[in-house]
Amino acid sequence: MDTRDYRNLFVWQRARALAIALCRATGQDSFRRELGFRDQMRRAAISVPSNIAEGNERGSDRDCARFFYFAKGSLAELATQADIACAIGLLDHGLGAQWIAECDELGRMLGAIIRSRLDA
Repeated sequence: MDTRDYRNLFVWQRARALAIALCRATGQDSFRRELGFRDQMRRAAISVPSNIAEGNERGSDRDCARFFYFAKGSLAELATQADIACAIGLLDHGLGAQWIAECDELGRMLGAIIRSRLDA
């Protein structure tokens, strides 16, 4: 598999799937009343695969890692937003827990890729 193409990165594929699922789920009526909150969650979710793609296309491993760190930051932001959405009743607790767990796992995956790129 050619890891130079970001679409072949499993972490990008999973981050993309999470962003799509979140965008679909936040189209529900409860989120329509909270447009600012919904839009912020969507921006954070979409930022993850976007930064992975941009970083992977960069010329150096150091520059790539910088964008992967941005993606990790967006994952932490999204997990926090999902937690708050559950706490205020916008998001089903089961779905929120799934999204938070996925954010945590994607963060670990990115951490491993960052280490491997910087140690190369």
